[in-house]
Amino acid sequence: MAKLDINEIKSILPHRYPFLLVDRIEELVSNEKVVGIKNVTINEEFFQGHFPGHPIMPGVLILEAMAQVGGFLMYDSVENTENKVPYFTGVDKARFRRPVVPGDVLRIEGKVLRMRTSIARIEAKSFVKDELAAEARLTFALQEK
Repeated sequence: MAKLDINEIKSILPHRYPFLLVDRIEELVSNEKVVGIKNVTINEEFFQGHFPGHPIMPGVLILEAMAQVGGFLMYDSVENTENKVPYFTGVDKARFRRPVVPGDVLRIEGKVLRMRTSIARIEAKSFVKDELAAEARLTFALQEK
């Protein structure tokens, strides 16, 4: 069971501020599951325009955070990942169940549905406390950087 801090995350994901949406990986079990954390703060740039006076994290960014966490599961589950990165290639059955607002801690859980050499399918769910905020089935392809 691996845990990754922000420096380890940055050594794997190509994303950087303001688009790095994972603060910590709390659990990582190859070919099984991943749990990541996104601390949602009012300092996020997207809150300036979504929505002023009533800040809500955009659903597409919740999906992106889920994809970034899910990418770690693929990266950790396949061999020969040097110079490769998991690309988010598809989303199905996305549902948003509650708003995510500044101050929330978004806990993102991913579970392998199918894992192959270069393609993965992951069921992802995001929670605030124990309340489901969003869910989707995500597809990834491992490709050269």
